[in-house]
Amino acid sequence: METQVLEGKNCIVTGANRGIGRVIVESFVAEGANVWACSRTASSAFEEDMRNLQEQYGVWIEPVYFDLNSEEEMKQALSHIRKEKKSIDVLVNNAGMPYGALLQMTPMKDLKEVFQVNYFSQIYLMQLVSKIMIRQKSGSIINMASVGGIETNPGYLAYGSSKAALIWATQSIAKELGRYHIRVNAVAPGLTETEMGHYKSEEELQKVIDRTGMQRMARPEEIADAVVYLASGHSSFVNGQVLRVDGGR
Repeated sequence: METQVLEGKNCIVTGANRGIGRVIVESFVAEGANVWACSRTASSAFEEDMRNLQEQYGVWIEPVYFDLNSEEEMKQALSHIRKEKKSIDVLVNNAGMPYGALLQMTPMKDLKEVFQVNYFSQIYLMQLVSKIMIRQKSGSIINMASVGGIETNPGYLAYGSSKAALIWATQSIAKELGRYHIRVNAVAPGLTETEMGHYKSEEELQKVIDRTGMQRMARPEEIADAVVYLASGHSSFVNGQVLRVDGGR
C-alpha cells in the first residue's frame, strides 16, 4: 500500500465547504489526515458531505463553524478544538473573498471587509494556532495567497493588496516561528475552476488564459496538491516561500 504523506496529522482547513477548500479537505483525508473542516455557517449538506468523506477514507472529520468577521467566534472555535487535547499539525488559511473594482468605485467599508476576511482574520488564526504549535515545537501553516497579490492590475486594489499583505506576513512570520520548527508558507494560485474563479467577466478570464503558458485554468485538485506538499514532510525545509501554481502566467 502506498504511504500516506499526512497519516495521523490533525489539520484545520478554513473555507472547507466549497471550492478549493473542499478539495483540500478531500486531498488531506485521502493522505491519512484528520480534519477540522471550518465553514461560516452550518448546513446539513456540508455535514453529510463530511460524514461521507470520513467513512470513505477512515479518518475523522469534524465540522467547525465561525465567521471570519468575528474574533470572538474564532477564539471560541479554537478553544473548542484545544479542549479535544489533540495536536494541531497543520493550519490551512484558505477562506477568502474576491473583490473587483477601480479605486474610485471601492468604498472604504468594502476595502475594510476584504482586509478583515483576507488578512486580519488569517493573522488572528495564526496567532491562536501558533501558540499551540510553539508548545508542540512543530507545525505547518499554509496561507492561500494569489498571483493577484504578486502581479498588479487595475481594478483589483482591495483583493490584490489584501493578498500582497498576506504574502508579506507569511514571509515575516516564517522567520519568527522557524526556530520552533514551525513552517509558514503560501500558495499563490492562478485562475482556478471554482465559483470564486469566475467572478471576472468572460472577456477578462480569456485575457488571463491567453497569457498563461498552459492556456487553461487550474483544476482545484492541482492547487490542493501544492497544499498537501507544504503540509507534508516532503517540504520539511521549505519555509517562508510563496509557491505559484498558475500554469506559467
